[in-house]
Amino acid sequence: MSLFPRGLSAASRATAAVAEPRALEAEVVPRLEPVPRPPPPRHRVPEEAPRMLTVPSPREEMWTRAESLAWRLSAELGMPVKLAVTDNRSTMVSFRRGGNALQLRLHHMFLDAPESIVRAVADYAGRGHRTAGVLLDEYIRGQQPRIRQVRRESDADLNPLGRCFDLTALYNSVNATFFENVIQARIGWGRMPPRRRRKSIRLGVYDHQTREIRIHPALDRPEVPAFFVEFIVYHEMLHQLFPSTGRGGRRVHHPRAFRERERTYPHYAAALRWERENLGVLLRG
Repeated sequence: MSLFPRGLSAASRATAAVAEPRALEAEVVPRLEPVPRPPPPRHRVPEEAPRMLTVPSPREEMWTRAESLAWRLSAELGMPVKLAVTDNRSTMVSFRRGGNALQLRLHHMFLDAPESIVRAVADYAGRGHRTAGVLLDEYIRGQQPRIRQVRRESDADLNPLGRCFDLTALYNSVNATFFENVIQARIGWGRMPPRRRRKSIRLGVYDHQTREIRIHPALDRPEVPAFFVEFIVYHEMLHQLFPSTGRGGRRVHHPRAFRERERTYPHYAAALRWERENLGVLLRG
């Protein structure tokens, strides 16, 4: 089923609905030759040198490190790189290629990444080598203590009540009908992303750390049938019962038991058919 972008590893799976803190951005355009620095003034004497040292703020230090990483990626790829550094809880790597430039969003853990990981980011995001995602997944698993575990007050609140659908009512009904009320999670509509032409859309996401379900607001429309929204809610609730697993050096987000249970949803075939016939409408948001 095409609910999520296909061919992406766990390192790059993201949700546009999850609220994110403001990111640092550094746009880099590689130059062919270094620009020489002007010589120091001849009239300066040692006594004129400043005697006070300015300690950079944490934000200035992070900016410098982000700029350095952007330059390394730009030099590796030979193209401009616009880098945004985030403190996300679920999205570690996301990217968008277009116009001979790479727009890249990375968790701050990558500011200290070794050269092999920087090359893997360049291969994965810049060159489209999916095999590099395995190395990125391993690196991210080793950096778990650096991933924020709790929600910030600035994170978008979960609002379950939409214009057309009440997600709390749908969640309670699904939980009682299909899960005997064993699922424990909060649910709400995600934030509407900026309007732009998209090739894929993630209709829902489940955060294992906070037990939160976010549904894409593109579904909160009168032309979307209730059974389809209910199916997306059902799909995300299944993630609590069947977490992702490791297999052959890669993460499997929908193991076999997940897929078998998913097919038991009464409107499974109708939901897939409706999504396939209306994906273009959802992408336009």
